[in-house]
Amino acid sequence: MDAWILWLAVACILGVGEMHQGGFYLAPFAAGAALATVVSLLGVGTLLALVVFLVSSGIAFATLRPVARRHRSLPPSIRTGAAALVGRKAIVLERIANDEGVGCVKIEGEVWTARSFDEDETFDPGERVEVVEIRGATALVMH
Repeated sequence: MDAWILWLAVACILGVGEMHQGGFYLAPFAAGAALATVVSLLGVGTLLALVVFLVSSGIAFATLRPVARRHRSLPPSIRTGAAALVGRKAIVLERIANDEGVGCVKIEGEVWTARSFDEDETFDPGERVEVVEIRGATALVMH
């Protein structure tokens, strides 16, 4: 069997392993194996392909791993739009009763159609509630 086929198989196995593991440990070695495949296709010896694999994997690991670690420790993205309303307090403007299909709340100055998160719970005007989910243009609320 040709050496390039083995290097290609190693690159594929390491690439699939990285997809399942997700810690950015195997990707540099998969890239090194891919480079070794190319070098091996050019007809150089197995020893030189091994050196290319080791050197390129080491360089890729040393330079890309710190970048990956920094990105994993970034704060969570800022929620915008309707997703930013989840967890906010609201005031009931119109009685909320799911079985009657009525309900309206004011969330940060905006009026939203509202339903109770718990099907059996009702809220009267003036009560303070918390938004737990946004479904379309309807806020699901609870105490």
